Amino acid sequence: MLNLERLRTLDALARHGSVSGAAEGLHITTSAVSQQMAKLEREVGQRLLAKHGRGVRLTDAGRLLAEHAARILSQVELAQADLEAQRGQVAGELRISAFPTAARGLFPVALAGLKQGHPALRVRSREMEPENGIRGVIRGDLDLAVVLDWYNKPMPLPDGLVKALLLDDPADVALPAAHPLAGREEIDLAELAEDEWITWGEGEFCHEWLMFTLRSKGVEPIVAHRAAESHTQLNLVAAGLGVCVAPLLGRDPLPAGVVTVPLRQRVRRHVFVVWRADADRRPSIRAAVRALRAAGERVGSAALTDGAPVGASSGAGAPQTGATRAGAPVRTVAPAS
Repeated sequence: MLNLERLRTLDALARHGSVSGAAEGLHITTSAVSQQMAKLEREVGQRLLAKHGRGVRLTDAGRLLAEHAARILSQVELAQADLEAQRGQVAGELRISAFPTAARGLFPVALAGLKQGHPALRVRSREMEPENGIRGVIRGDLDLAVVLDWYNKPMPLPDGLVKALLLDDPADVALPAAHPLAGREEIDLAELAEDEWITWGEGEFCHEWLMFTLRSKGVEPIVAHRAAESHTQLNLVAAGLGVCVAPLLGRDPLPAGVVTVPLRQRVRRHVFVVWRADADRRPSIRAAVRALRAAGERVGSAALTDGAPVGASSGAGAPQTGATRAGAPVRTVAPAS
């Protein structure tokens, strides 16, 4: 009989494309990966790996067995989810990621609530950009990922994922306090055509969104500085080195010398949590979604108190089905019960 853990190793090799990637994804050593694969080859009596330069590649037999392994592991995930649902206990380990401002703005409240309400649940969290978080959920390295898209630029999501809206996060423009427009009640993007911009890294989803949005308003952006972390961007603004888009989530406290002004276009981003459809019935997944929704509603309530146009409760009604990203059906759900 084929050993499940060895099939899991083969599946990780197929998904990550290398022994080192599989080892990292499985949290084991590269030597352990090689040993598992050697044992699996003896079990099936065929070569599953072949040398390829300095690395390895799957043979035809390896690819065939890896396809079966993916289906077997998916069925195992379903079985575990059904057993957890029948038992009804929120326990075990839950791996979750979020992009940096969501980790700062949502995780302290949400994860503390999970720890208090479900002491048998071990949560392991990490900061991760949305694209990497989605890949981690698909590969099975993560159970949930908090991701985003923008009001005018959806984040492509592959098939097989379920998502729930956490909040709509309004974004202002951050200006140095001495900027001529710092005292305005609102600003049009076109008025910043001559300003230098502080943005995210080349190729990152948020950077591509900013370039797309500015150009759609007739502004060819002057990119002066790049920083992945929002508070680094804000400190560059405080130093008078440019302007940036500053979403509300995870923004406070603002550095001294920075003023935020709403944009006339009412820019906002949608913050979601995503997970695999085959894990949908796991009580731990549902408890985490509830905790994240509660944290998102708390952020939204604070924004409304401050007068910011945020729709934290958007999508909290009846379930919506058939939402589409890049041509693939993605189920959108109301808060898990």
